[in-house]
Amino acid sequence: MRLMTHDFDSPAFRARYDCDEPLGSFCSWTGTAFRLWAPTAQSVTLRLYDTGDGGACRREISLVREDKGLWRYATEENWDGTYYDYLITVDGVTRQTADPYARACGLNGTRSMVLDLARTDPEGWAEDKAPVLPPETVIYEIHVKDFSFDPASGVPQAYRGKFKALCLENTTLRDDGEHPTCLAYLKRLGVTYVQLMPAFDYGSVDEGGAPDQFNWGYDPVNYNVPEGSYSTDPRHGEVRIREMKEAVLALHKNGLRVIMDVVYNHTYRPDSWLERTVPGYYYRHNADGSLSAGSGCGNDLASERSMCARYIIDSVLSWAEEYHIDGFRFDLMGLLDTNLMNAIRRALDERFGPGEKLMLGEPWSAGPTAVRPGTLLADKAGISRLDRHIAAFSDNIRDAVKGSLWSADAKGFVNGSGLDTARLVNCVRGWACGPDAVGKAPSQNVAYLSCHDDWTLWDKLVHASGGKPDFTVCPPELLRQNRLAAALLFACQGHLFMLSGEEFARTKLGLKNTYNAPLTVNRQDWSRAWENRALVDYYRGLIALRKLLPGLTDKTPQAGQRVLSVLAHGENCAAILLDNTGGDSRWPRLLLAFNAGDAALTLPLPQGTWEALADGDDSFLWRSPAAVTDKASVAPVSALILGQR
Repeated sequence: MRLMTHDFDSPAFRARYDCDEPLGSFCSWTGTAFRLWAPTAQSVTLRLYDTGDGGACRREISLVREDKGLWRYATEENWDGTYYDYLITVDGVTRQTADPYARACGLNGTRSMVLDLARTDPEGWAEDKAPVLPPETVIYEIHVKDFSFDPASGVPQAYRGKFKALCLENTTLRDDGEHPTCLAYLKRLGVTYVQLMPAFDYGSVDEGGAPDQFNWGYDPVNYNVPEGSYSTDPRHGEVRIREMKEAVLALHKNGLRVIMDVVYNHTYRPDSWLERTVPGYYYRHNADGSLSAGSGCGNDLASERSMCARYIIDSVLSWAEEYHIDGFRFDLMGLLDTNLMNAIRRALDERFGPGEKLMLGEPWSAGPTAVRPGTLLADKAGISRLDRHIAAFSDNIRDAVKGSLWSADAKGFVNGSGLDTARLVNCVRGWACGPDAVGKAPSQNVAYLSCHDDWTLWDKLVHASGGKPDFTVCPPELLRQNRLAAALLFACQGHLFMLSGEEFARTKLGLKNTYNAPLTVNRQDWSRAWENRALVDYYRGLIALRKLLPGLTDKTPQAGQRVLSVLAHGENCAAILLDNTGGDSRWPRLLLAFNAGDAALTLPLPQGTWEALADGDDSFLWRSPAAVTDKASVAPVSALILGQR
């Protein structure tokens, strides 16, 4: 009997078919097993191959149907290294599909692979541990390919744009032996987390094609397998797995935790392995039967369905366990439901300890979604229903500082729009998305100015400056705006996030959406990092200083109470007094002053001895702070951070 889409949401379907058996293929010296959840199938045929692409099927085997919609086959032979796919017949229609639960695959992911994952472990993997939870979360977003593709990176050509590049500890600009790039650069900068843009197997790049193909990678094909184009040999399924593990191991050894950008809201195509396995189940549909497209990609996963939720939870746990991933950034989290997000949080906490794995996501979608009635989504309105250790990106902070992303010439505080004091104070307090969407604590806030989406911070500042834009030059007035923006960002409570290269005025030549633009646009320009080394050092000083300031790194629900008073405010200026007690704090109180005006701001100081920790020119003043008494001067388009002894 045919099971229509609406039956999938019935309690009867869940009671009959919800399955908790491990799914996928498994092999060891004791044998090999295949388990597939396909409750609507009339038959399932396993097909075996010697290679991950090309060559004929060498054997066909019928799987046996069991309870809960499970199909199974087992043998005492060890089929490690064998490739396979399925033929699944539903309602008389037979479809070829890879295994949606596979954890290894061949070229471009069209065939799954039986693999003993233990043999992909690099030397030292069993002893690998993430660095101790850092005193502060400073996330640096990179794309595996564009991070090291620049020939000036000092990375050998064979490793450029690959996982292998993340393993190199001593690369320098054009091999000059003096100016660090890639991993060595990250260590010097002082960030604590590296966030990898999608590193699972995605469909928009031909893994066997030219090395300069580029896409951001928000096109999931095999959710539980690394992307082959980032490996040195995508035709052999074990290579991509080993090399991704090597990259994580190297990052951990160098003091960096690793976040993975995950895309569980849609797939590359609606005709995915999930759809071919259980047609209609894994996607949301409109009342007329058409696919819901709140992702903007033509399909939305039905995260509220129990086996879809289980699939996502299992996938997250697989990355955390097998690849030692330390955190997850959920693309378009506003399309996922709050029950799922909280369940992922619980599962990670139970497996690894409370708060050990970071969770953050975008609290929005690209449009409305046909969610099951009564489902609460993890969007801005749902933040208060999320565990306080699930964080959301704050577009409130982003737009307040640099201007709205909806208009190229829109200005923010740093370039003269003015900013009401209440909004600035809310930014400092780490309110996740503004006063209309308040989270439980700054632990729910991700403060950021730019990410892979939309304009880079530098390009937005150039656009908003008016006139004919030239994104390659760096005029002093825009560099001052960039520094002021950075100081505002680092004054916000919550987790800090930055796009790779933001700290050296990264440009994508004014383009807003570069998801498939050439690498000449997207590559991280390591020469520019050296040319703008003064800006890099300004960020570096702010990162180091913030780690010393409990008033800014407090993630508890009481953190907002640290804002003691507003000492000055105007159209282009503000000064905030902050409680900075706790830990080994050198300064019980902080004064954060911001001046976006054209004239210097004179600021009377509260009684006591104050020290200059950072200003608009130097973020390392805290190393040998000078005393400031009675009043302070804040230079035009500049910040001043003072600490009271």
